[in-house]
Amino acid sequence: MSGLLSLAAGSLAAGTDPVIPDFGTVSSCVRDNGVFCVDWFTANFSSVFGPALVQHVRLTLIAVGIGFLIAFPLALLAHFRKWLVRPLGGLTSFLYTIPPMALFTLLVPVSGLSVLTAEIALVAYTLMVLFKSTVTGLNEVPEDVRRAGVGMGLTRREILWRIELPLALPGVISGLRVATVTTISVVEIAAFIIDQGLGSPIIQGLQSPFNTQFIGAGLLAVALALAADGLLVLLGRVLTPWARTRRTV
Repeated sequence: MSGLLSLAAGSLAAGTDPVIPDFGTVSSCVRDNGVFCVDWFTANFSSVFGPALVQHVRLTLIAVGIGFLIAFPLALLAHFRKWLVRPLGGLTSFLYTIPPMALFTLLVPVSGLSVLTAEIALVAYTLMVLFKSTVTGLNEVPEDVRRAGVGMGLTRREILWRIELPLALPGVISGLRVATVTTISVVEIAAFIIDQGLGSPIIQGLQSPFNTQFIGAGLLAVALALAADGLLVLLGRVLTPWARTRRTV
């Protein structure tokens, strides 16, 4: 990859015209390097964009899934032990403030140019949003509702699972939405260390530069983020029907 970057940089520095990849029989749009050639995009979707899209989804799901499995129990622990909110929140905030490329660079000497390196960084960026959204959702449960649970003879654990968590679920879903969309964007940057995801055709297109390749991959990344956010909104409505009813009253 570094060799390709150097070659592209040398071509740009020399002031030469963009080199359009030889994709065989091409249309006038491809030959003239049009802004977006629909025919090339559709013809190469299964070989160029489809696999990258699948990889992007897989990397995102792994990162958000592991991040949730870490952040959610920590949030529950902090909910019971209030003194843990500040240190755990500070740690997750610190990880979130590290620039993605800097974190990838720091991890490479430890885990190499690998998917593991990318996932460690991606998981780190999900923790703050997932932790704080869960803690905030639990803290916003009305105190009189908790007291009503106590009056019904519920234990502390029963109050958590039967009252607090259902009422905090909209906040948890909101955190998942933000974490998912953020991860989708950071996965594009991860293509600098692993040749996977939609960031890979974007980088390759910029090196050519062939407009359709990086614009098509960018549009797919936007569409993926919108689709993921929409699905999580629908999931939130299914899991919290009472919240929708309350808004319409």
